[in-house]
Amino acid sequence: MRDFLSKKVVEIKPSGIRKFFDIASEIKGAISLGVGEPDFDTPWHIREEGIYSLERGKTHYTSNSGLKELRTEIAKYQKRKFDTVYDPLKEILITVGGSEAIDIAFRAMLEPGDEVIVTTPCYVSYEPCVIMAGGIPKVINLKNENEFRLTKEELLEAITPKSKILIMNFPNNPTGAIMEKKDLEEIAKVCIEHDLFVISDEIYAELSYFTPHVSIASLPGMKERTLLINGFSKAFAMTGWRLGYACGPEYLIKQMTKIHQFTIMCAPTASQYAAVEALKNGDDDVISMRESYDERRRYVLYRLNEMGLPCFEPKGAFYLFPDIRQFGMSSDDFALKLLNEKKVVVVPGNAFGESGNGFIRISYAYSIDNLKIALNRISEFINELKKWS
Repeated sequence: MRDFLSKKVVEIKPSGIRKFFDIASEIKGAISLGVGEPDFDTPWHIREEGIYSLERGKTHYTSNSGLKELRTEIAKYQKRKFDTVYDPLKEILITVGGSEAIDIAFRAMLEPGDEVIVTTPCYVSYEPCVIMAGGIPKVINLKNENEFRLTKEELLEAITPKSKILIMNFPNNPTGAIMEKKDLEEIAKVCIEHDLFVISDEIYAELSYFTPHVSIASLPGMKERTLLINGFSKAFAMTGWRLGYACGPEYLIKQMTKIHQFTIMCAPTASQYAAVEALKNGDDDVISMRESYDERRRYVLYRLNEMGLPCFEPKGAFYLFPDIRQFGMSSDDFALKLLNEKKVVVVPGNAFGESGNGFIRISYAYSIDNLKIALNRISEFINELKKWS
């Protein structure tokens, strides 16, 4: 028989995260600091609304774009929280997680050979989605000494005549880096001057610990050239509900909706009703969870500094990205050795791009008790490495 598989898909490497977790699953008694998922259950009043929607028989398709009530609440939320203004009927699409929004945005925008500027370390889906949509990823390796922020100079150096889209994710997975307003203003100026479109993945927008999150879409001249992606997984502890959304220019949302219509039909109905409740009455839940994450963030950072593991202070999301280069080991080797010898799961930094090699990702979306146990084991591991180095 002929080879029926797409070479483009076959050549894409599997997720480095999934590969590592497959190995970790075989280690009995391992404690994980690897999962990028809130350890909180979805707040009860949000779950209750999802249950109530089922009890009322709200089990049918919604419109392709999503419940009008939900899109209206998203528009209010975006204006209230981030000073971005969107027409709920024309400029908002409800998707199956933020991941679907990323995928269909690239499919709606890219022609073969178009370049997408991707800043790494980054969420693992960006580059594969670009490739599957026919685009070419153009990688900017962000630097630890800049706290993994994107600079104007780095962006200018990466731009070519084929550059079409810049995708950014701040607060960032895996580093916890943020971009402040002054940083974004410089990036926005370059994007306008060079006619770049921005896809801004803001799934961690509520998890900013020092200053309120600023969306690049809120800056002058940027709304019309930005697709803002967000969702309910991180802020409202709703990962399993699989619900996200995209806000952007009507012409783009219309084409994304077409792809969504043919491949998905609509996002889960019960999840949409629950999300309405989250946006209407979930602010206190978000504040409470953010305060807990901040407590854990400060504790883990203190412990890493105490054991001599360099790490810049992350200001967003729920990850730290410590530097392990002093031990002369790759991220993969370090993480595997830690797993085998101390039964602690962290994610190798190179799973998020080559610029992550020499770093590991630690998630602090775990209880303080679990963090203490894991960090005690990591401390023992570091002391042993130093003894033999």
